Amino acid sequence: VQLQASGGGLVQAGGSLRLSCAASGRPFGDYGMGWFRQPPGKEREFVAAIRWSSGTAYHADSVKGRFTISRNNAVPTVYLQMNNLKPEDTAVYFCAAASVDSLTIKRQADYWGQGTQVTVSS
Repeated sequence: VQLQASGGGLVQAGGSLRLSCAASGRPFGDYGMGWFRQPPGKEREFVAAIRWSSGTAYHADSVKGRFTISRNNAVPTVYLQMNNLKPEDTAVYFCAAASVDSLTIKRQADYWGQGTQVTVSS
């Protein structure tokens, strides 16, 4: 599976961005896709994941109510709609693919896309 992320950029606090991640292969079963981020000087952290078969979504507490992960089965592509962005959301965002348990519990992935920079100015 190859993952191609896009959609990062520079935005003012309170603004919105939408990230996209296109997969070369179609996830199946309990496989999922998700997003992680790595703020400057910090560890990579889980942001959101989605179970491909059912569309069940999982979000980190830090982004609940502001970020929404979704998928397009036909393409296949996963999206991260980010609203009410804050300066602390500044990070390199990575899309990832693995079982949902790996993404949400182990915080690990089998496949990684290239990062896309999101910068939120205050």
